[in-house]
Amino acid sequence: MEILRHVVVLVHLVGFAILFGAWVVEAVNRKRRFTRLMDWGLAIAAVAGLILAAPWGLDHDLNYVKLGIKLVILLVIGALLGIGRGRQRTTGAVPPVMFWAVGVLTLTNAALAVIWR
Repeated sequence: MEILRHVVVLVHLVGFAILFGAWVVEAVNRKRRFTRLMDWGLAIAAVAGLILAAPWGLDHDLNYVKLGIKLVILLVIGALLGIGRGRQRTTGAVPPVMFWAVGVLTLTNAALAVIWR
């Protein structure tokens, strides 16, 4: 059971890497746009994160406050990606504040996972 949990953690990390990596590529190229790859990374990280939040065979309690905050941040990132992609379709550009907020919130979510024990 522990090996399966570690596999889900790996999938969760891959989702984060896809989302943050795609964002970094756009930031470095100074394009400031949202891509389909960011949506996929968010979806992978979200599904794996929800699976990890289930109390399955753990010998310790889960920190539900931390998980709730991470879920709220994830939902905000999803909303920003959705709204930003809509604006990108109509105007051709994502507002810089939305673009940078996605990167900062994604990194914040990862930092919460690592630092908050």
